[in-house]
Amino acid sequence: MAQVLEKLEANGSGRLSWVDPYGDTQFDEQEAEVALGEIPGLLRRCADASETAAVNDLAALLKACASTPGSCLWFIGD
Repeated sequence: MAQVLEKLEANGSGRLSWVDPYGDTQFDEQEAEVALGEIPGLLRRCADASETAAVNDLAALLKACASTPGSCLWFIGD
């Protein structure tokens, strides 16, 4: 997933560009809902099946977070 997220523009306007590979990043359910809208564009940037699988896994996590009030999704960096 890190390889795919690296393809996003640094400091971009999308929520997924907020994910810091070296620090921890937290999304609440509203941010997860917004980030879900970025999945189709991210899928178009996938170079192979493993990247596509990682983005599909990310989409599932974002959907679960977005549909659960009070939840959050943590991205744990290095």
